[in-house]
Amino acid sequence: MFNTPRRSLQMGNQSTLALRRITELTMWQFLQFAMMCFIVASAGTTLIASEDGYRILRTHQYLPPDFDDETFAALWTVWPEPDRSQAAALSPIQRRRLMFSYYGLMRDPADLEDTRPALGYVSDGKTGWVMSCLACHGGKVAGQVIPGLPNSHFALQTLTEDVRLVKLKQFKKLSHMDLAISNVPLNVTNGTTNSVIFGVLLGRYRNPDMSVDLKRLPPPLVHHDMDAPPFWNVRKKSSLYIDGFSPKTHRPLMQFMLIPKNSKETVYGWENDFKAILQWIESVPVPKYPGPIDASLAERGRTIFEANCASCHGTYGPNGKYEQQTVAIADLQTDPTRLQALTPEHRRWMKTGWMSRYGEDPVIENPQGYVAPPLDGIWASAPYFHNGSVPTLWHVLRPDQRPKVWKRTEDGYDHPRVGLEVEEFSVVPASVKVVAHRRRYFDTSLPGKSAAGHTFPEKLTEDEKHAVLEYLKSL
Repeated sequence: MFNTPRRSLQMGNQSTLALRRITELTMWQFLQFAMMCFIVASAGTTLIASEDGYRILRTHQYLPPDFDDETFAALWTVWPEPDRSQAAALSPIQRRRLMFSYYGLMRDPADLEDTRPALGYVSDGKTGWVMSCLACHGGKVAGQVIPGLPNSHFALQTLTEDVRLVKLKQFKKLSHMDLAISNVPLNVTNGTTNSVIFGVLLGRYRNPDMSVDLKRLPPPLVHHDMDAPPFWNVRKKSSLYIDGFSPKTHRPLMQFMLIPKNSKETVYGWENDFKAILQWIESVPVPKYPGPIDASLAERGRTIFEANCASCHGTYGPNGKYEQQTVAIADLQTDPTRLQALTPEHRRWMKTGWMSRYGEDPVIENPQGYVAPPLDGIWASAPYFHNGSVPTLWHVLRPDQRPKVWKRTEDGYDHPRVGLEVEEFSVVPASVKVVAHRRRYFDTSLPGKSAAGHTFPEKLTEDEKHAVLEYLKSL
C-alpha cells in the first residue's frame, strides 16, 4: 500500500541488526553497556547545564547599563594628578589597560583584542556596560584571571563616582548606581563591597511575592564591606552567606536584581536562568597551587591540621569530609558587624516570602556566629576573613602579627606567606590625600574592618604553623 523510500529500508535494516547484536550480549555485558550510556548522558547533561550558566551570566542583562563606551573612555580625564597626566601620555590601548588596573576591572579571558567590556560586565548589544555577578566574583591571583574567584581589586565606589562625574559633563542620564552613591557607600576599601546592604535595601521595597512597594520607608542600615567568597566552595555548603542564614537555592542569588524596574513577573521569568547559574557556580573547579609543595612537610601539616582545625573546616583528600557548621561569635571573636547588620525583619522577609518558597527552604532568623568555610583553593582566595582584613595565611596563623594597615600590589603573590603581596603600615600614610588612593589601603581600624579574632592557631608552635601553611597550599 505504501511506497517506502530505499534509504528508510536501509536504516530499518541497520536498526534491526543493531538490536539483534544487543540481544546477543550477556546480561552482564548489557548492564555494563547501559551503565556506560547513563554515565555519558549524565555527564553531557551536567556539562551543558554548567556551560549554559556561565554563558547566561556573560550574555544576559538583568540590570540597566551603568555606562557606555564613550563614558568609560573618558573616565581618565577626571583622575587626580599625576594619574591623569600619566594616562594622557599613553596610546588608547595602553590607557584602556591602565583604566582596568585603576578600577580593578578584569579583562575578559576571551577578549584578545581589548575591545569588550570587562569580565564583570555584559554588553547591552549597543555600547552599554551592564554589571553582572562576575564584577565581584571574577578576580585574579598572581596575574591570572579566574571566573569565580573574588575580585580583590574592584574599586566600585571610585568607578561609580568617576562615571557620575563624566556623565554630568557629557549631559547624560544618571543610572541607578550613580544615584545610589548619594546615600549608600558601595565600598570603603577596594576589593570589598557593601553588597549585603544592597540586598537589604532592594528587598525592602518588595512584598513577599516580589511585587514592588515603593511606599515603604528605608530600614535602618549598618554599612559594612564584605569580601566575596570563592564560587568553587559553594557546592560543599548547605546554605549561603557567611552567617549561613539563607537557603542554598537559586532564588536568593536573584535579590541583587530586584531594582524596582524589574517587575515581579520579570523576576519570575528569570528563574531558569538562575538555576543554570547556580549549577555553574557549583561546577567551578578549584584552582591548583602553581608553586612547588614540600610533600613531606605538607603531610606533617595535614596531621596537625586534622588534629586542630578539621573539627570546623573539615578534612580533604579522597576521603575528605566537610559538614557545615557555625562558630559562635563569642568563640570566634572576629568582627561582629556583619552579623549585627542584618535585622530580624530582613531575615524574616527571606523566610516568609518567595525567596525561600514561603518558608519551605530553611532560613535561620537568628544566627549566632559565622560559618567555618571549606578551605579548598584557600591559597588563591586571599585576603581572608569575611571582611577581607587579613592579607595572607601566614597572618591568619599569627593573630598578633596581622598588619594594622596594608596595601596590595597589582599582580604580586607572596608564596612564602601564601597570599597577597602587600606593604604593611601602622597607619595610612599622611601623604595619601586623594580619597580614591586611600581606598587602596585596608585600614583595620575602620568600622567593620577589624582583623582580630580567630586566635585558635596561637596554641601551635612555629614549626607546626609552618607545616600547616605548607599543607594549606595543597587543598
